[in-house]
This record gives sequence, C-alpha cells and structure tokens, in this order.
Amino acid sequence: MRKKLALLMVMSGVILSILILAGMVFAYNDAPMLSELVKQGQLLPVEERLPHEPLVVEPVEEIGQFGGTWRRIWLGPSDSAGPDRITTERLIFWSMDCKDLVPNIAKSWDVSPDNRIFTFHLRPGMKWSDGQPYTADDIVFWYEDIILNDELTPVKPAWLTIGGKLGKVEKVDTYTIRFVFDAPYGIFLKYLAGPPGHGSCYYPKHYLKQFHASYVGEEELSKLAEEKGFHFWYQLFQDRHDRFKNVDLPVISAWKCTVPSTSPRMVLERNPYYWKVDTEGNQLPYVDRIAHDMVENMEVLNLKAVAGEIDMQFRHILYENYSLFMENREKGNYRVLMYKDDFETNMAIGLNLNHKDPIMKELFHDDRFRKALSLAINREEINEFCYLGMCGESSQVVPLPESDYYSEELAKAYVEYDPKTANQLLDEMGLTERDRDNFRLRPDGKPLNITIEMTPAFGPWVDACQMIADHYWRAIGIRTAVKSEERSLFYTRKEALEHDVGIWTGSVGMQPLLDPRWYMPWSNESIHAIGYAQWFNSGGKVGEKPTGDLLKTIEIYEEIKKTSDDERQKELFQEMLKLNAKNLWVIGTLTSPPLIGIVKEDFRNIPETGLFSWIAHSPKNLNPEQFFFKR
Repeated sequence: MRKKLALLMVMSGVILSILILAGMVFAYNDAPMLSELVKQGQLLPVEERLPHEPLVVEPVEEIGQFGGTWRRIWLGPSDSAGPDRITTERLIFWSMDCKDLVPNIAKSWDVSPDNRIFTFHLRPGMKWSDGQPYTADDIVFWYEDIILNDELTPVKPAWLTIGGKLGKVEKVDTYTIRFVFDAPYGIFLKYLAGPPGHGSCYYPKHYLKQFHASYVGEEELSKLAEEKGFHFWYQLFQDRHDRFKNVDLPVISAWKCTVPSTSPRMVLERNPYYWKVDTEGNQLPYVDRIAHDMVENMEVLNLKAVAGEIDMQFRHILYENYSLFMENREKGNYRVLMYKDDFETNMAIGLNLNHKDPIMKELFHDDRFRKALSLAINREEINEFCYLGMCGESSQVVPLPESDYYSEELAKAYVEYDPKTANQLLDEMGLTERDRDNFRLRPDGKPLNITIEMTPAFGPWVDACQMIADHYWRAIGIRTAVKSEERSLFYTRKEALEHDVGIWTGSVGMQPLLDPRWYMPWSNESIHAIGYAQWFNSGGKVGEKPTGDLLKTIEIYEEIKKTSDDERQKELFQEMLKLNAKNLWVIGTLTSPPLIGIVKEDFRNIPETGLFSWIAHSPKNLNPEQFFFKR
C-alpha cells in the first residue's frame, strides 16, 4: 500500500507536468508578497521564475493559503540540523515512508546495466534564489573544486568511493550530469537520496568561485581571508558557504536566510525562484517566512512549546514533558502528534574500544565485560521511570521490525536482566579484587572507574544513566560517574578518544545500509569505534586498523556496496548483524518511544501520523513547503 501511495504521488506529479507542458494548466499563481514585487517591476513573473517542469507536490489535506510566519525554537548555530532538516534538497529523495526513491532536483535518472554509471536529468529553467540558472556546472563545481580540492576535502567521502577508488562526476550537457564508478555500486542511489547527497547540490558556482583559490589569485584571496579574520582561504570559503550565516549565499531551498544564525532570531524568507508547485499551480512554499528564536537550553524550549509559542516542531520536544503538553493543549491551542521514530533506539551505549588507557582498552575489548554491563541493566525499570512506559520493549541496537534488515537474534541478545550472570562474567575475567566500598579493581590494582558522557539532547538520558550508575552497574561492582556536557564539548572529547562511555541515539532503522554506525566502525558517530572508523574512512591513512570480527564487518560492508542485488545485500547485512550479536560491541536499551511533536491547530497539511527519519531529513519528507496557516 505504501509503495502504491508513493507511486501515485509521483505519477500525479508527472501527469500534471504533462498537462502543464501541453498548455492545459493555464497559469501559475504567486504568493501575494511576490505578486506585489512583480507589479513593481522588481521581480520576474512567476512563469519565468519556475523551471519548464516544476516538481508537483500533492498537499496532505488541502490546497493551502499563502502567508504567515512559522515560529520555531532552536539552540543556536550548533543546532543547525534543525533548520537544515526543513530546507534540505537533493537530486533524488526518499518517499515519506522511506521505502522508495522519488524525483526531486533530478526529474529522472538512468542506471547502466552494470550499475557503474548513473545519469541524472535536471530541470531545465531551474534557478538559484538570485535568479541565476541551476545547471550541471554547479554539480561539477562541487566535485572538481570541492571534493577534489585537498584543502577543502582532505579526506574524500566514503559514500563517493567504491573499491577504494573515488567516483567521477561528468557533465553530459547543461541539464544532464553523470556519476561514473570503476566498479558496480549497488547502493549509490540510496546514498544520494540520503544525507550525503545534500552536499552535492548546494554549491552555486557563480557565487562561490569568488572565494576559491582556483578562480582568484591566492595572494588576493589570502589577503581577503585575513581581513575577515581567517588564517587560510579555505576557511573563508567554508564561512561563505554557510547558508544560515551568509545571507548573500544563493540557495535552492524553499526559504532563504535573511537574518543570520548569529542573531537572537534567525529568519528564513520564501525563495521567489523555488521550483515546486502544488496541484493547482500555486508556487510553493505557502508560508512566507520561518523564524527561529534562540534559547539557552531545551528546558526553555519545551516551556515555550507548552506556552503555545511554537507553530510546528518535533526537534527537542522531550518525552518526559508529554503529560504537561497534553494538559495544556487547549490553553496553548496546539495538538500533540506522535510519530514513529526511525531510530533503532533512543539510547545506545558505546564503550570506547580505542581507549587511550591500555588497561581500559583491554577490558572494553573483552566481550564478557560488555555483555556483563548489558545483563546488569533493568531495561523495564528504565522504561517505566524514565520514558513513562512509552518505549516498546527491551532491545539491543537493531534495525526496526518493519525494516527488511531486522534481526531477532541481535534484538534479544543479552537484554534480560540477569545481574547474577553479569557478576559471574566479570569474575571469569579475573576482576575479583575489590576495594573497601565493594567496587572492583583493575588488573593493575587501581580503582575501576567508568564515566558515562552525554549531551542531554534527545531523551531522558541523565536520569536513565544515573539509574545505570547508581543501581545496576554499582550492583556488579562497577563504580560509574555520569557527566552531562554541552554538545560541542561532547563531540570534541569523543572525537579525541577521551571518553570512556558515550551515549547517543540510534540512526537509520529502516535503511541501515546508509548509516551502519552501530554495526561497524563507520564514522565519528560510531562512539564505540571512532579510531577504527577514522582508519576506514581515510583508507588506512589515519586512525587504528581493526582486527578480527570488527575488520570483518568492514569487509562485509564493502561487499554490500558492490552488490546490486537487494536480496544479496540483505543476506550480507545479516552476516554483519550475527557478528554484532556474537560480540555485542554496542549496548542497546529499549526500542524508541514515539517522537512527540507540537503543532498549532491552525497549522495544517501535516499528517496526523508518520515516520520521522534521519535519512529523509524529517520533517523534510513531509514536504514542509506545503504546510500552511488556515485562516
């Protein structure tokens, strides 16, 4: 049914595009604020601003009304994922349910029989927000001047690499682009539709070349960089490419930043050249602008949500406030929506396998130690006291049951509450010596102390970790401290391998091939294996080479990337999950609770239920450009 719905949505867009080309749709419609500019001669008519074949978006409930300011709350520039997730665009995209790939910037694409060459057909007449043409030259600029430039991209992206070789990007003609690989690349399209594909579309050559050393004399550019407070030209380039900081940067998103992220209230305003319309030919978006008010922490953000100061937002709306949200619905004039969360879990526990202390590293590498810590956790109590009973069930980190990649074996591995067996495993390791407070000692006789580090961003992690430290791990003789940190500090410490144990969410429960961070050393988000992930992503140039089963997971993933057969990809991924069930490199807690969203009663075209997914940059998969205020 889901695939049929997605197909119908795509087909409706195709049919309307055909009607438009045939002259059967007689006129496009402007937002009032743009119509006035057209009358004044400050803006081209809407027909001249749209591409020849605009993408047609089917409204969720009804054709919307133009106007209004969508109010959101954020934590400042370090929280840029919030505005990014409602404005991102890619060549192709995931459908609402993350099951199928659908057109976006590219109106269509072709794949060679050997799965090596991927050709994308852009939309003739599509423009940047400043009215300049969007063409294949912009994507070639991204590849040749960003990806191939060692100063801007010292480590080449793994998603653009197959068999150890970087793919090529070629211009076929003005509106046709081609990605070419030396070997078959079975999951390339899935990558391109996901977060990696975002970067390839956001480099306006006509604007950014004035800050690039290949187009401006390096002496002149270095002088300009110094005047702006930078040491190197590429730092200036990156600064000018920040679309929430640089209001002069042309974009292709529905809204463009007009008041920068450094302000207390960042404002995004409609892009007059946005290339999507609704089924009646109204140029999207419906909403005129989006305002992001900056607050110091999530507690303030949630209080503003309760007070009715948010029009629509899921990000940072905390589970523990669910009862409060429900009690204040009428007063705040909002509704509380509950979406399926694509994260495998809300709280994954990663022990640093690249620990700088050799004794701690040896302990963390012993699977008995990790299994003991898992068996010592009473997950049902955590669900009841920290998550208000809203999580589904006890589980290790595993793809969602609705996903084709689910593994019952991994889901149930070592999740039972069994402190007796946990103690036995630690005793088997030789950790039998204890101090006068009955905490275990390390093999060198020093106290065995563990610190759990986190930034309390997406769940009741402080409370849950305090229960683990004070009750469950204490009961098996492991002295544990809990340390809450600001997000940038947390990232700095974990990337420097300074942490003992880190906490974060799951990732991509429906399509885990696109971000297998918890199943292999994948990225700096693989809290348990960042040093090994650095080795993987650099082709062995930096980081630490894994051994044994960890290395096998990398080898399996490289085989998956080459395989074009979906069923074979699933078989190989099950082999990886079996290794995870055997080794338990990461400790899971519970399946994710629903994601809570606050939506004003007059803010419409938002499905009452749905899937929130990282790969689809939710809520972008809900098509925010068709949200509107109903008057």
